[in-house]
Amino acid sequence: MIHDVIGATYVGEYRIEVVFDDGKRGIVDFSRYLERGGVFERFKDIAFFRSFSINDELGTLTWEDEVDIAPERLYAEATGSGLPTWAQDDKKPSANMTLHEDRSLPRGL
Repeated sequence: MIHDVIGATYVGEYRIEVVFDDGKRGIVDFSRYLERGGVFERFKDIAFFRSFSINDELGTLTWEDEVDIAPERLYAEATGSGLPTWAQDDKKPSANMTLHEDRSLPRGL
């Protein structure tokens, strides 16, 4: 289940306390996004980083409607619960994956 962000407070440096629709909350440290580059380059400007808002439609934090973080990732980091299996970055074949008739893995894996 994906939980929506319903509240967020800047707490210093690159940390934001995030509150979810199930009442759980926690602090997410976004400093690791500084190394990712791309759209996250903008986070290096702390004024830009602090200008986040909650996008009610997406249920997550956004920055000027051009940068957002998946709510399941925020929830996992804030609560320490880990990502749901479908959202994990691990693209290695698992025992429950089925091969196509030509014995290849599904696309994107």
